[in-house]
Amino acid sequence: MSIHTEIVDQLKEAMKAREAVALNALRALKSALKYAAIEKLGAEGELEGAEALGVVRKQIKQRRDSVESFVANQRPELAERELAEIAVLERFLPTALSEGEIEALVRGAIEETGAAGKADLGKVMKLLQERAAGRVEGKTLSQVAGRLLG
Repeated sequence: MSIHTEIVDQLKEAMKAREAVALNALRALKSALKYAAIEKLGAEGELEGAEALGVVRKQIKQRRDSVESFVANQRPELAERELAEIAVLERFLPTALSEGEIEALVRGAIEETGAAGKADLGKVMKLLQERAAGRVEGKTLSQVAGRLLG
């Protein structure tokens, strides 16, 4: 099932259950996916796979940034709503890799690219982004790769 079909199905369920938080998060995600698809593929295109997961991750990151801001400005009720929306959006992400799996993935990429130091981090990261397929944040991959290459 495509991510678009999944979103529409969950939107219908949220409407029936009158879940305002889920409705808000799902509508925003659907809109973000449509805008990204229009930008990349034109009006009739739909993003799939890693590109769609990238949009989901971006939406989650925006909400995490909002949570930090709300907490810093003593607005816990708004932070709670953003956290609830993050939980809704995380349903669309694949199962995350464990620490051991991440390290094994990074070690394999380092060996395959023949990277010798931090100067080769770009080559390693390019391969890692393809292999991770949205199961790990780029920041985490970069930290582990930097540590292993350093």
